[in-house]
Amino acid sequence: MSPLLINSQTEKELIQACIKGDRNCQKQIYEYYAPKMMAVCQRYAKNKAEAEDIFQEGFIRVFRHIQNFTSEGSFEGWIRRIMINTALKYNAKKSVAWNLDFSEIADMHEKVEPSVISSLSEEELIHYISELPEGYRMVFNLFVVEGYSHKEIGDLLSIEESTSRSQLVKARKMLQFKLRNILKMVI
Repeated sequence: MSPLLINSQTEKELIQACIKGDRNCQKQIYEYYAPKMMAVCQRYAKNKAEAEDIFQEGFIRVFRHIQNFTSEGSFEGWIRRIMINTALKYNAKKSVAWNLDFSEIADMHEKVEPSVISSLSEEELIHYISELPEGYRMVFNLFVVEGYSHKEIGDLLSIEESTSRSQLVKARKMLQFKLRNILKMVI
């Protein structure tokens, strides 16, 4: 993606103006990145209200710490990282239970019919991901969507690398189970 250019100002100029407290430039950056960052927050939240709380707190942190952006990488990536960290902190406050009893869901090794997944909208997929228990949802999003390694996830969430792996397996199985149930309703 090319650098942000609004009203003939480059991203770098907007960032410098934000550091000086220019509210108009803050608004421009906010409006430009808001849709993408809200989508990030929705992936880590249980519902829309939580996503909005994370989103708002994330942007407060962006503008509170904008002077720390070093231009080593994209500004969008820097904002995304803040949103993810804000979501992780938000969920950590809610005492995430990492080892849920998963015994009630038996043998879920079957594959989900690809046509079911392709028939779902992005909003529906986000909804099913949001229904995952918080620990599963965090690991699933960090690994599958954001591309973090299990070691990085372990460091971010203060869990063992093996716990990250098992949470991902359980999250995938739970999603497969839900999607298979959708398939049964369609048939």
